Amino acid sequence: MSQPWEPGDTRGPLMGGRGGRGQRGLGPVIQTLNVPSGDSVPQLRHQSPGVTTAVPVPTPHGATAAPHPTATTDCVPTAPLTPSPVCCCVSPQALCSVSPQDLAVPNTGWSAAMCEQFQRLLRRAADGSWRRIPSYRRGLDYLPEVVQMAVGVVTRPGPRLFLRSVDEEGAGFEYAIFLHASGHRTQCLCQLGPYLEGHHGFAHGGAIATLIDSTVGTCALAVAKASVMTAKLSISYLAPVPVGAVVVADSRMERHEGRKIFLSCHVRDTKRDTLYAEATALFIQVEDTKPPPAASL
Repeated sequence: MSQPWEPGDTRGPLMGGRGGRGQRGLGPVIQTLNVPSGDSVPQLRHQSPGVTTAVPVPTPHGATAAPHPTATTDCVPTAPLTPSPVCCCVSPQALCSVSPQDLAVPNTGWSAAMCEQFQRLLRRAADGSWRRIPSYRRGLDYLPEVVQMAVGVVTRPGPRLFLRSVDEEGAGFEYAIFLHASGHRTQCLCQLGPYLEGHHGFAHGGAIATLIDSTVGTCALAVAKASVMTAKLSISYLAPVPVGAVVVADSRMERHEGRKIFLSCHVRDTKRDTLYAEATALFIQVEDTKPPPAASL
C-alpha cells in the first residue's frame, strides 16, 4: 500500500493536463492590473486574512489578481453560500458595486472529508509555500473593476464558468486549487457531486477530464503569466471515481519551450492508495489579446 498523501508531499515524478478548450482572455493587456484585495465572504463567521506574498494569482482570463483573504477553516457557514442574483440587464456600474463571491471555500455541501483535507491544505499554506486561488462563478469576476466597466453590460443571464455552473451546493464540482510558490505546480482538492454521474455510482469520465483540465490549465497560466489554451490532452483512466469522492489532482510543469508549456497531472484519493487517472498536456500561450465576440442569446 502506498504512503498516505500529505498536503506538502512532493515525492516522485508525476505520471501524467487540461481537457477541452481554454478560455480566450485579455492576456497581456491586463497583466499589470490588480483585483481589489478587499473581497470577503460575509456568510462565514470566522475569516482569517490571507498570507501576503509576492506570488501572483492566475485567473481564467490570464490576468494577475491581487492577494485575496484566506478562507476560514470552519466548514459550517452561518448561511448557505448562494449565488449573486442576476438581472436581465445589469449596468457596468451596478456590476462592479458588489464584490464577487469566492466559491473556493467551505459550504453546506462539503463533506467531512472535504473539510478535513481543506483545513490541512490551509495549514500548509500558512508559511507562504502555497496559496489558495480564489474561484468565482463568472470569468468576468476575475477582472479588475475598471476592466469590467470597459467590457460593457452583461445581458441575461450571463455566462458562467463551467465548473461553477451548478447552483446547488455539493451537487457538482466542489473544489479549491492551490498554487505552489514556484508557480510551476498546482493541486486541486475536489469533491465530485451526484450531478456529475456517468455510470451508476461513478463520476463521468468527462468530469474527471474537466478536473484535470482546470488543474493543469491553472498551472499553465501561472507559468505563462498570460492567457493560454489547450492544444493537446492525453488521459489514462485507471480506476472509476465514486460519486461523492474527494480526490486530489496534482499537476506540474514539465518543460517550457517558447509559447509551448508541457505539463503532467495525476488524480488520486487523499490517502494515495488509488491512482484514478494520469495525464499529460500541452498548452499554448495566446498572443491575440482581443476578447472573444459576445454571443447573442
